[in-house]
Amino acid sequence: VVQLAESGGASVQAGGSLRLSCEVSSVQYSRFCMGWFRQAPGKRREGVAVIDRDGNIDYGDSVKGRFTISKDNAKNTLYLQMDSLKPEDTAMYYCAADPYLSLTASQALQYHGMNYWGKGTLVTISS
Repeated sequence: VVQLAESGGASVQAGGSLRLSCEVSSVQYSRFCMGWFRQAPGKRREGVAVIDRDGNIDYGDSVKGRFTISKDNAKNTLYLQMDSLKPEDTAMYYCAADPYLSLTASQALQYHGMNYWGKGTLVTISS
């Protein structure tokens, strides 16, 4: 069983930055499709950023140019660097992983059925 543990959520002011981390409990992590998704109260969950199994990256339109996804295979950790934060970025952020998903990064952003999910970390941005 693959376990994901997010951390790094906090309350910050608009314009600030945060870095979320997701530790993955699997030695096969480097070949996973992995991503960050978020869900704000009363809204549908949306894809934020995804790295597909080939290492290609895509971002949701609302975060392009402000967020950066990366991973450290040696540490089995996925990151999301979030800059120029806006109040509309307020949401619970979830890390997701799937060792078998063959979708492209762009397709995976719209796909919310990855096999493994973390419990989430809360990001609150005040104006």
